[in-house]
Amino acid sequence: MPSEHSSDVKFEIGHVLFIDVVGYSKLLITAQSEQIQKLREIVRATEQFRAAEAEDKLLRLPTGDGGALVFRTSAEAPVMCAVEVSKALKDHPQLRVRMGIHSGPVNEVTDLNEQANIAGAGINIAQRVMDCGDAGHILLSRHVAEDLEHYPRWQPFLHRLGDCKSKDGARVSIVNLYSDAFGNPALPEKLRGAQPAMRQSPTAEAASTKPFVSSRMAIVSVLALAILALALTAILLQKKTHEPKPAATNEPSATALPPKSIAVLPFESLSEDKNNAYFAEGVQDEILTRLAKLADLKVISRTSTQHFKSAPDNLPQIAKQLGVMNILEGSVQKANDQVRVNVQLINAMTDAHLWAEIYDRKLTDIFAVESDIAKTIADTLQAKLSGSEKQMMASQPTSDTTAYELYHRGRSLWERRSGDNIPKAIAFYQQAVARDPNYALAYAGLADAYALLPFYTPISQRDASPKAKEAALKALHLNPNLAEAHAALGKVLYFNDIDLAGSIREYQRAIELKPNYATAHHWLGNDSLLGLGRFEEAIAEGKRAVELDPLSPIINADLGVTLYVARRYDDAVTQLRKTLEIDPTFYYAQYWLGIVLQQKGDLAGALAQFEKAKALSDDPYILALSGAAKALDGDKSAALQSLSDLDKISQHREVLAYWRALLSLSLNNKEEALRWLEQSFEERDGYNIGWVKVDPLLDPLRGDPRFESLVQKVTGPKTEGRQ
Repeated sequence: MPSEHSSDVKFEIGHVLFIDVVGYSKLLITAQSEQIQKLREIVRATEQFRAAEAEDKLLRLPTGDGGALVFRTSAEAPVMCAVEVSKALKDHPQLRVRMGIHSGPVNEVTDLNEQANIAGAGINIAQRVMDCGDAGHILLSRHVAEDLEHYPRWQPFLHRLGDCKSKDGARVSIVNLYSDAFGNPALPEKLRGAQPAMRQSPTAEAASTKPFVSSRMAIVSVLALAILALALTAILLQKKTHEPKPAATNEPSATALPPKSIAVLPFESLSEDKNNAYFAEGVQDEILTRLAKLADLKVISRTSTQHFKSAPDNLPQIAKQLGVMNILEGSVQKANDQVRVNVQLINAMTDAHLWAEIYDRKLTDIFAVESDIAKTIADTLQAKLSGSEKQMMASQPTSDTTAYELYHRGRSLWERRSGDNIPKAIAFYQQAVARDPNYALAYAGLADAYALLPFYTPISQRDASPKAKEAALKALHLNPNLAEAHAALGKVLYFNDIDLAGSIREYQRAIELKPNYATAHHWLGNDSLLGLGRFEEAIAEGKRAVELDPLSPIINADLGVTLYVARRYDDAVTQLRKTLEIDPTFYYAQYWLGIVLQQKGDLAGALAQFEKAKALSDDPYILALSGAAKALDGDKSAALQSLSDLDKISQHREVLAYWRALLSLSLNNKEEALRWLEQSFEERDGYNIGWVKVDPLLDPLRGDPRFESLVQKVTGPKTEGRQ
């Protein structure tokens, strides 16, 4: 997706295949030339290379021992190209090649020689993935593997390896792609004898052959092992003492689970067309969305339920982990204009089937089916429904089933919270509203995506925020009682308008309309309530969001941030480390853990966290944090260098005044820090300046009249109402 604020850098999402020749530097010069020439011929002969080049959708970055290909077609393109290359290499055993694949941000830049070049996190991470392999390996980043697992033809060839430390010290989660005809099934040398505990297989051999299980299942595996270990420990203690002692666990007991609680697990797609997997996902999400509007039920968000497969064997463990008593399983089969939905409601603690039904309907009747399923579940669980709740459960979001699928494809991408997925989500939302201009929920999705776009891509807030507000207001015009639209508007009011009171009103209205909407609880706590110093309320909202979406990395991380701003540093460290157990590659949690450690006086620990975050993302904020921490540790030149680096970065992407304020403050230049903070307010950087009243990093400025005046501007009442 091109940057809207730069003429020098073209930002887009690239599907990157990084290739190099193993042992290249040890070859004679003539052999080097011959091998590179042969590799070039093999790559250029592949169908994927020729097709992408013909469509002008291929970028190339040559290196001394190989190169990178950036496909702008599909996520499958670099994988299919790698398979073609691997098969061709069977006829050239002297040519020892390894490959790494990742999808992520790619920038077209002009280098010091005035030559066109390619840079960005997509390139860097693809190279790190490749660096973990040996000759013959085709390694994928976890992100790419999770995209491929939706395609049945790839599933048998995906084999999870776990986390690997690349040569630059960064950790990446990798998956090995191989079959009898391509790839290398052997465990990479870097992983032999050093499998991380979180992802360790029983033996090295098992790790090299174990089929891929997405990160959504890692939590279940860890939980199962933990329960087994506890049980064995209890047995040993009983034998030793002859006293029965129950094994301890941090999970809620069955009696502590609320009876009126439910998780809707992913629905299995039984359709022959692979694209119908998104339709099945949409049916699951619509049922969940209708249930989430009921105040008398506890309903787990889809972000957390997506960590599990359809019809799992370990329902009691999953239910305890999600904190619910009941599980809904289902399958969807779509063929032409017909659809079959098969559902069963199960008490996960007793394995009792509470209700089951098969619906054979016309495709156009799918919304009535979803409403009927939700209503039957509510009745079965004896949930009390108000008149307005019954009406909302029966509402039809759109009459266009194609627009419906497009919306859910966008929502699935948005939930992943990464730079490459959010622009993709916007594209799907735009297609949905193009098909149905009255689709309020799709406009709300657009608002959510544009609101977060600046935090995961180089797109500036001043470019994205007006689009977010326009979409939120359009959604509310179409449906004033749409919770998602109120939450989206609340986000815009906080981020762009710096209207804390106004955003609280919108978030609270969203929660009234959809009590189980984890995102609204999340944003209410982490944005406005926190900015106003209402810490207990903010923490309560954050904890409620975690209850409703217990495996969401962003919601867990932001609870840690809320605890940090409330000066509960030890609790914040615990919560952020818990987040990184869920997703070790979540750079946002990595750098926030660094900030907390810095406030606790552990500058060495903070700098280590900033380096981990830097290895995962090129976000300039990390550069500013690292420079400021080094200055506080006595290295003032580091902060000056960071300021200089930000000046260079500002030529092709937005650099926020708040970042420069932190660096100025680390140099004890309070006047300059205040100037940058005042500019942050003028630039409407609500994400950072919205916390000016409570931000621990700004403590050295407290008491200064200019600073206190700024606090009043941010937190004081606003005269402008909602337009």
